Amino acid sequence: MQLLTLPPSPSLATSIRATAQVFEDPRSQALLAHLQQVAPSEASVLITGETGTGKELVARHLHNLSGRRNGPFVAVNCGAFSESLVEAELFGHDKGAFTGALSSKAGWFEEANGGTLFLDEIGDLPLPIQVKLLRVLQEREVVRLGSRKSIPINVRVLAATNVQLERAINAGHFREDLYYRLNVVTLSLHPLRDRPGDILPLAWHFIRTYSERLGYGPVELSPPAQAKLVEYSWPGNIRELENVIHHSLLTCGDGQIQAQDLRLSSLRLARQEDGPAGDRRGGTVEELLQHAFSRLYEEQPGALYEKVENALLRSAYQFCHYNQVHTAQLLGLSRNVTRTRLIAIGELVVNKRRGPEQPLDNRVLRLSI
Repeated sequence: MQLLTLPPSPSLATSIRATAQVFEDPRSQALLAHLQQVAPSEASVLITGETGTGKELVARHLHNLSGRRNGPFVAVNCGAFSESLVEAELFGHDKGAFTGALSSKAGWFEEANGGTLFLDEIGDLPLPIQVKLLRVLQEREVVRLGSRKSIPINVRVLAATNVQLERAINAGHFREDLYYRLNVVTLSLHPLRDRPGDILPLAWHFIRTYSERLGYGPVELSPPAQAKLVEYSWPGNIRELENVIHHSLLTCGDGQIQAQDLRLSSLRLARQEDGPAGDRRGGTVEELLQHAFSRLYEEQPGALYEKVENALLRSAYQFCHYNQVHTAQLLGLSRNVTRTRLIAIGELVVNKRRGPEQPLDNRVLRLSI
């Protein structure tokens, strides 16, 4: 069995990243074959897939199979930095470039020189930074913030996203030229529910891993428990499977995990389970939308684009129970873009004294008091 794992790190305890990846399912085997073909090249690779499907693990495997394997592998989460800091983090800064810059510091591009730079959640990059990133990729040099001196770099860039960048381009949130620069090769990771052949091998790996950490002897997985794992839809993908196995080991008895020991979430992320064939009220999705648009054209001519966009965002936010991450996934946008739009239409308000933004829905406000 081909098994990929992340290097041990304290941050993994609270991370939503997948910590293991296998290639037992036919779809995963096809992905592995494609990965092995493109790994030795210097081509940029765009890795797509839902959160928790193992995009960083695939990026690390690409690096390890390439001629840069002896160089550094640097992973950067583009959504982890504020807009004011992301430029300095990526490209570095000179002393005095901004308040608090007490010394010069190399950016992630310089840190990855001679190796591979993995830009996770690339869709979260602000547009001004996208312009500068495109220039770096074209010129193969960086200019630190506060400096005029260019620094040559030799870096292979791998990027990943859990949003559909094509939609982000159409919405004006992602540059088309940067998309084509990054998307020389695409590796699409299927969600765990679409590659059931990987579920049990991953489950056995996590059982062995956590049994050793907890000091347990051999632990078995009963046939009904195995069936329950395979039949579940895994909205949280590999990371959710890991958490379920960890919890089950803490509660099971007699060295065997039973079906009742598997604490599965009732969460179901919105997705089209039956393809684009339509819904229970009849007609395809396109036909239903066309009918709704026709009524809008007749009843409210003019200035419809913003109204439709805002209504779609509000409806999706309500459908996702006022969860920004799930709303972003449903609409195919990044969380940062979704948050900005929700604030713009008045669905979120930023209270500097209380910290995080609060939903404006009365029911949610009562719950948060």
